[in-house]
Amino acid sequence: MALKIKWNKKAIAQLDAGIQFIENDSIISAEKVKKDILLNIDALTKHPEKYNTDKYKTQNDATYRAFEIHQYRIAYRYKTTEIRIIRIRHTKMNPSKY
Repeated sequence: MALKIKWNKKAIAQLDAGIQFIENDSIISAEKVKKDILLNIDALTKHPEKYNTDKYKTQNDATYRAFEIHQYRIAYRYKTTEIRIIRIRHTKMNPSKY
């Protein structure tokens, strides 16, 4: 059975806010960043354990993972049937534990 990608509402809002911020300088750059983030997230369905466990997740049971692309950090949780996108933040923001 193929893994499904599910998004937390907060993660969707964070991605939208980040892309809108980039659009203020360059629509082309914003489109590239969004495309690259979504392609990397899509690839998780084939290789969900590709990235390291999330060092900012407290009490991580190794199902919480994260990766960085274009100075954005994408945190997700990998379970047997789904990958849940938890949050997306710019790497210059203070990381909060969750």
